[in-house]
Amino acid sequence: MKILIVDDERDVEMLFRQKFRKETRSENLELVFAFSGVEALEILGESDPPSVVYVFSDINMPGMTGLELLDKIKERFPQINVSMISAYGDSENFNKAIKSGAKEFFTKPIDFESLKEEIRNLMKT
Repeated sequence: MKILIVDDERDVEMLFRQKFRKETRSENLELVFAFSGVEALEILGESDPPSVVYVFSDINMPGMTGLELLDKIKERFPQINVSMISAYGDSENFNKAIKSGAKEFFTKPIDFESLKEEIRNLMKT
């Protein structure tokens, strides 16, 4: 299962690779990273249908926000599950994300056990 993590903070890649070391070693999970919404859409457009089945995106990014990215993904690739993350657990972003089709909404610091459970549930379907 291929997952795309979208965040403008590059240190997120090291954190995710560390937290999902066991899952990626067993080859059940492949992590791909994009550092902007534009880069994420380029990765999703590389194959038809996209090989990515789950996108985990930060909301607050320069240029295209995570909510704008969510809208574009749902428009072009409705089959892809998208979860959002924000440093701010405000209800406005939460409501916008869920209304736009986000599967889940996480706040920073990320509860990796909850995220792993979300991914395990996706792998079963």
